[in-house]
Amino acid sequence: MFKDKTLLITGGTGSFGNAVMKRFLDTDIKEIRIFSRDEKKQDDMRKLYKNDKLKFYLGDVRDLGSVNNAMYGVDYIFHAAALKQVPSCEFFPLEAVKTNIIGTDNVLTSAIEHDIKKVICLSTDKAAYPINAMGISKAMMEKVFVAKGKTVDPNRTLICGTRYGNVMASRGSVIPLFIEQIKRGEPITVTDPNMTRFLMSLEEAVELVVFAFGNAESGDIMVQKSPASTIGDLAQALKELFDADNEVKVIGTRHGEKLYETLLTREEHVVAQDLGGYYRVPADKRDLNYDKYFSEGDEKLSSEMEYNSHNTKRLTVEEIKDKLLMLDYVQEELKGWKQHEHSDNRF
Repeated sequence: MFKDKTLLITGGTGSFGNAVMKRFLDTDIKEIRIFSRDEKKQDDMRKLYKNDKLKFYLGDVRDLGSVNNAMYGVDYIFHAAALKQVPSCEFFPLEAVKTNIIGTDNVLTSAIEHDIKKVICLSTDKAAYPINAMGISKAMMEKVFVAKGKTVDPNRTLICGTRYGNVMASRGSVIPLFIEQIKRGEPITVTDPNMTRFLMSLEEAVELVVFAFGNAESGDIMVQKSPASTIGDLAQALKELFDADNEVKVIGTRHGEKLYETLLTREEHVVAQDLGGYYRVPADKRDLNYDKYFSEGDEKLSSEMEYNSHNTKRLTVEEIKDKLLMLDYVQEELKGWKQHEHSDNRF
């Protein structure tokens, strides 16, 4: 479906952007455009891949002009540019607004003006019942793309989104932190051992976006069903994989963190379509004349539950270890750790 097409990835130098690029680089896609504000990472990617299909555009989604520069001749967009760190967004909430909300509106405005065929916007479980600035900004981002998706002709530009949980070993996430602490012999800093989080690999996140590309309708939010684990069990699984005896130090919940995350709210669960491994949350396409849509006896909401990391499948420590071993990053770290154990070198 991407044959001879041009794909633009905003935030293309991030963990997800790299994963998407790798997923499509060796296919019959015509061109992949990497749009980001990080000149160094773009140069690193250019030197690493040395592929004529890769084109790099320096800019910021906050700047509509730089977004427009990257749009000419594009067929599809994966919009991944975002501020994602919960604590930093708590300290600088307006920065989250500028990138996650206004930046998304800029991308969609430009996409519509340039007749882009499809735009997939990436969201997060933190957008459901949000309590922190990052989640609130992502929730508003969802409102922006759903509203845009309802107003534009989907045959001209189809706009939809995905929502997923924690991506394992992505930049700035907890797994690389725990591994570094193990390697240095430091205490593993756990916020709350009973805190639960959805776990999915970068490859699974990419497949969710590809699934949305092929199946979503305008205004939809697509959600992948995911298992979860406690943070305590995740730390224990990494200790066992690395045969480490580091102390686990509980440091308390950080700014803006929740005990568990939600992928589908109760209200969304009522209308969601179960697609097997995925949920489809359709846009509410009613207008403001609610009386013409009212039907008697619809009491489903009162008995519906949200879909969250406390009531999804809970992984055991052994299952977490199996999932961790699927990650190239963990395999490489384990290999380096074992070589270190058999030498006199020190990290």
